[in-house]
Amino acid sequence: MGGGPDSTAGINHQHANEPHGSGIATRLNWLRAGVLGANDGIVSVAAIVVGVAGATSDVGALLAATLAAVIGGAISMALGEYVSVSSSSDSQNALIAKESRELEQMPEEELAELAGIYESKGVSAATARQVALELTRHNALGAHLEAELGIDPNEVASPWHAAFASFIAFVAGAALPALAILLPAEGLRVPVTFAATLLALAGTGGLGAYLGGARILPAVTRVVIGGALALMATFLIGSWLGTSGIV
Repeated sequence: MGGGPDSTAGINHQHANEPHGSGIATRLNWLRAGVLGANDGIVSVAAIVVGVAGATSDVGALLAATLAAVIGGAISMALGEYVSVSSSSDSQNALIAKESRELEQMPEEELAELAGIYESKGVSAATARQVALELTRHNALGAHLEAELGIDPNEVASPWHAAFASFIAFVAGAALPALAILLPAEGLRVPVTFAATLLALAGTGGLGAYLGGARILPAVTRVVIGGALALMATFLIGSWLGTSGIV
């Protein structure tokens, strides 16, 4: 009597603690990209402002350097992301258009190709053809794009959205070192910026590792050590420029 694992009540085998449905991978990729963008904002702006602080204590110079680093870095990140995603989406759209033409011009050949894909995965020839027929009736283009190319036409990224997200992520990350260098008293600017930057890097490194399913401690260690080396290098260079009278 019902109640077994194969009963009608148990048809839905999705686990409550596992993500299902379309768009999960895309959303995780966007989130990881946001974390990386914030990480870039933290490191690059912190390195610049610490270097300038090592050379001069002039607040005007620090403010100018901070604004230039934040605005220039954010625009550069957004532009790079726009170009990158534009190239990727153009390629995906070209493949979608090509597959659509092939379905219109040679539907039988495309049906056989789809069946062959499932057969190559271990499905019997009869079952593979039946699966191909049913998927074709439901959504021919979507079935072929997923099976042949691994593309979901509903998840082609927008270059403008990517650029905007990258811009915001960079500014969000850059805000911390920018405030840390400008708000404290002169003697505390550099140590406060060092501490705030390394703590922020530990957070973004840990979050990035968590989202990617990697070990958190090694990821945090790498990013914190790398950030500390960058800050020390720019501070030492700035201090040398300041004491040598070059600036």
